Amino acid sequence: MPEPSSNVAHGLSANDRHALSSTSHGRWLGLVEAFVLASVAIATAWSGYQAARWDGISSRAYTLYERYTVLSQEKMTLAGQDRLYDIVTFNGWTAAKVAGRNDLAAYYQRRFRPEYAVAFSAWSKLNPFHNRKAPAGPIFMQQYKNANALEAGRLEAKSMLYFKDGVKSRQQSEDYVRVTVFLATVLFLTALSQRFEFAGPRAIIAGIAAILLLFSLFWIITLPRA
Repeated sequence: MPEPSSNVAHGLSANDRHALSSTSHGRWLGLVEAFVLASVAIATAWSGYQAARWDGISSRAYTLYERYTVLSQEKMTLAGQDRLYDIVTFNGWTAAKVAGRNDLAAYYQRRFRPEYAVAFSAWSKLNPFHNRKAPAGPIFMQQYKNANALEAGRLEAKSMLYFKDGVKSRQQSEDYVRVTVFLATVLFLTALSQRFEFAGPRAIIAGIAAILLLFSLFWIITLPRA
């Protein structure tokens, strides 16, 4: 029959071996958790930096969109005034021509805008007073151009490009914010795992945190950089 003292010694040695094993697992889990926490800190800082950068780019793009929209509207207003001026001077020329007042008609003709004069010259060659197929006036001619209207179109197209850039940049910023939320979840799970004394539950929670960290790092690597 074994002595009680030997049983006690055997029990103590078994407990010691279990404690050493638990300590070994705890150390490995501690290293994993430390790596996860360090990675989360770096990734969160980078993700926040990129979100702020993309948000700034989006704000500048929206500002330029508003600026070029206003410039386009100004040019369109001027284009409308040019068209109104062309119509008024042409009506005056037509009335003077019909009345036989050639001097007055010549006066109106000299007041035509250079752009309008090109279209008027092409329209006059069609013998419009006797040719029913001729357009109703020079503004309906292919040669009729309005520089302000063309500039308004160009500015409007440019403003839309900036608007699209603003929307795209804002989306990139939101993507980085979403990554930051995932990283916060990783941080929470890592902190939670450290509250467990048993290696099993602690390892499971730390593993989930590590998987979420890998997904977050993948998104950070693949997302565009500002």
